[in-house]
Amino acid sequence: MVHGYRGELDLNNAQKTLCRKHAGAARWAFNYGLRRKQEAYKAGQKTPTAIDLHREINALKPSEPWMYDVSKCAFQEGLRDLDAAFKHFFRKCHLKKEGTWKGKCGYPRFKSRKKAIGGARFTGSIRVFPDAIQLPRLGRLRLKEHGYFPLNGKISSATIHEQAGRWFVSICVHEEKEASQPATGDIIGVDLGIKRLATLSDGRTFENPKALRKKITALKRTSRHHSRKAKGSRNRQKARQRLSQMYARIANVRTNALHQATAQIVARTKPDAERPRVIVLEDVHIAGMLKNRRLSRAIADVGMYEFKRQILYKAEQAGVKVLLASRWEPSSKTCSWCGWINEALTLSDRVFVCLECGNVQDRDANAANNLAALAQ
Repeated sequence: MVHGYRGELDLNNAQKTLCRKHAGAARWAFNYGLRRKQEAYKAGQKTPTAIDLHREINALKPSEPWMYDVSKCAFQEGLRDLDAAFKHFFRKCHLKKEGTWKGKCGYPRFKSRKKAIGGARFTGSIRVFPDAIQLPRLGRLRLKEHGYFPLNGKISSATIHEQAGRWFVSICVHEEKEASQPATGDIIGVDLGIKRLATLSDGRTFENPKALRKKITALKRTSRHHSRKAKGSRNRQKARQRLSQMYARIANVRTNALHQATAQIVARTKPDAERPRVIVLEDVHIAGMLKNRRLSRAIADVGMYEFKRQILYKAEQAGVKVLLASRWEPSSKTCSWCGWINEALTLSDRVFVCLECGNVQDRDANAANNLAALAQ
């Protein structure tokens, strides 16, 4: 299996400078390759590949001494990323001609260092220690979290990147693991919402942290401070750093809540009898829901697609089956006891009242029970 691991680096000033050099070299190689491809296309010549462009960069090294300060991987992987970007661009163009792609094709654009520092990917000799990782040219870098990275797997690549003033490293590990036994626990229906993150058919609920809503006032104020600073000034850079840290904080709070909820639902570390054998999710049309201008911000703050993505890959590793109910399934309007459908139910009705059997139940709990019944 191929697993990805991400951890934060504990760097000193010299190491941060070297990491910024590698990120800048990868960005420079991407822009150089894009410019050369455009020139070749306009001249009617054959478009150079990443290998051809890397030979050209090697020929430029004697006249550019700064290139010797960074690893060759920064240039190689930057050019490979450019080839991958063009590959996806042409793929989307082909799909758009067939009528199966409605968005933009995404022609590769030049990377600006004003927007982000970026990162760099490394291949070759990469070693992992309990408290550090060794990368080409960067040497041994300390990790803030000890014992998280596996020590016995084969590492194919490592990527460093900067986010809100913090440096992280992500590694791609090929490791052998025994397949999980199929779970034999109860069936669980999961209803996603805005007031609560998730309501389960077994009675458990997970609260929505509302990360953006709680910080929206401070975020607006910080954004105004940033926009009022003179462009190109040092104060604008400081304000931009504070703004990026606030965005990262909001994203981290949301991601942490999603990981904790999905981990408890899947229960990967528990015995087979305690893991749910089937998890039923509603295949909601998130893009369509975001068109509601009154609820779009609250819906985006939940992270429904990320919740679904985490459930799918964690359930696959834990031997749990996941069923996606149709988005047209009236799970909220149907009584979980007798099956009566309340067509007049609105979003403001938080309690489901059945006029046939007298069932009075929380709206989300009733929907979760209906989803669990679909798997039976």
